Amino acid sequence: MQAIVEEIVREVVKQIEDRENTVLIEASGRHVHLNREAVESLFGEGYQLTKVRDLSQPGQYVCKERVTIAGPKGQFSNVVILGPERGKTQVEVSLTDARMMGIHAPVRESGDIEKSAPVTIMYKDKSIVLKEGLIVAKRHIHMTPEDARKNNVTNGQIVKVKTYTSRPLIFDDVIIRVSDRYSTAMHIDYDEANACGFASENRGKIIL
Repeated sequence: MQAIVEEIVREVVKQIEDRENTVLIEASGRHVHLNREAVESLFGEGYQLTKVRDLSQPGQYVCKERVTIAGPKGQFSNVVILGPERGKTQVEVSLTDARMMGIHAPVRESGDIEKSAPVTIMYKDKSIVLKEGLIVAKRHIHMTPEDARKNNVTNGQIVKVKTYTSRPLIFDDVIIRVSDRYSTAMHIDYDEANACGFASENRGKIIL
């Protein structure tokens, strides 16, 4: 009996240790970042996007306005715009979304849109056609400098992450992005979220 109790204790301790220094996982759906020129082309000169609620990353927020994004074979309506405005317009979708739209989208870090996929953004009777700007966001972890030191990782480092989800798996090729402007969280898209059985407040452990 004592041996059984000791084994149970060891297993509980192991589970606790495994979950130490985990990071929050968040799933991100299709969305759009607009620059000033795009905002005015779609909504009118001098228009200001309407903030609805904050996101987990400091200074980032959901806007009230919605747009339609379109490709050669399909489109998605009611696509959320995230603020604040950016220097360049960027559209982020999952690989499934891209295929449904008939678009071959590259997997890129946010902001890396050179020679990315074309897409059309529409609002009512207005539209803009981007020659580049649509990407599938590379899975990544936003991390504070303090948490980076705690986890012994550096900006730009590639790691694996074991998920504590209903269908646990290990994500490879996860990039670390360190900044004092961030709140620590891993971001995946809905394809990846469905693959691991993601639910709100799930966490993952970095594997070096």
